[in-house]
Amino acid sequence: MDQLYATRASRMKASEIRELLKLLGQPGIISFAGGIPNPNLFPAKAFAEAFQQALAPDQQAQALQYSNSEGYAPLREWLVDYMRGIGVDCGVDNILITSGSQQALDYLGKLFLSPGDTALVGWPTYLGALNAFDAYEPRFDRLSINGNRRAAEYRAAAEGSPIKFAYLSADFANPTGETVDLRGREALLDLADELDCAIIEDGAYQALRYDGDPIPPILALEQARRGPIENCRTIYCGSFSKTLSPGLRLGWVVASKPVIAQLVLMKQAADLHSSTINQMAVNQVARDLFETHVPKLRRTYAARRDAMLDALAQHMPAGVVWTRPEGGMFVWVTLPKDVNGADLLQRSLEAVNLAFVPGQAFYPDDTGANTIRLSFSNSDEATIREGIRRLGEVLRA
Repeated sequence: MDQLYATRASRMKASEIRELLKLLGQPGIISFAGGIPNPNLFPAKAFAEAFQQALAPDQQAQALQYSNSEGYAPLREWLVDYMRGIGVDCGVDNILITSGSQQALDYLGKLFLSPGDTALVGWPTYLGALNAFDAYEPRFDRLSINGNRRAAEYRAAAEGSPIKFAYLSADFANPTGETVDLRGREALLDLADELDCAIIEDGAYQALRYDGDPIPPILALEQARRGPIENCRTIYCGSFSKTLSPGLRLGWVVASKPVIAQLVLMKQAADLHSSTINQMAVNQVARDLFETHVPKLRRTYAARRDAMLDALAQHMPAGVVWTRPEGGMFVWVTLPKDVNGADLLQRSLEAVNLAFVPGQAFYPDDTGANTIRLSFSNSDEATIREGIRRLGEVLRA
């Protein structure tokens, strides 16, 4: 049967992170693998009440029925206000609700990429984005935020293939935890103008800032240059997964109306619309407690990040370096060149029941074998300190 598959099927591979998540249920395992929110922080009571309200006699017909592809109008209206709060001026017609921001990345890959086109991405970058884009058979080239590469160099590397977009998470990126500063964001806008390509801004972690002053989204900076969103090339992807609930699978896209119109056609062909009742519940919970709930997440995750950074400083041997994120869920660790992250994972699982993600999976060219990603979001401070102690023990051995 495999001889009947499309050529793109040969590029699809299992996510190492999804496989590692299977370890979470095993007794005794300390896992820094999955970048997942802590379930104890879910606003479960508020969601229970919101679902009960959605199933009330006067609401249940709408909640359980087919809906429009663009998304539940009250939720999109709330998102207009939310985006305005972070500096982006848009209207309801500039917003599409998706089944998680992962679906948005898949749609954007489908919209922009033909086989052989070039996508500019970080080195490393989010594995889910690589998997989403890779199905559409592009070439990947390294996106340099610091301005070391000129437009002509990108064109030369593309060898005549169109450069369609630059993808990045500007705030507390997965996997590195790094943030692009204001100068880097402005430089990226300049580069996109020179290359005449789109920018896909992944804002999955934007709300989870623990230190420092917020930096405007790239889309907000472009609006300061160009005016209305209809004049902008930046496409912003957001998610409720890191702030309210990943299990409800709701994200959103903010873009000019022509881009949204194309994505709506894809939505209609793929799943018609995201779950109506989930959208109604998220709308209610977001309106009731988003502004008080997110600060609670920030306080909790900041303490866990600090515990991980302190433990790394205490237990890592010489030659190991790591990032110091201002937010998000990840610390990126670079090991000595002769240490392979995948081998280290195997030894850590066998010797000390510790899991993390080898970094090589985040590189389009399978480099970065001496890197690993650690997530601090789903472990308390004591567990984090013990896990890092175990990691140091294996490294020293």
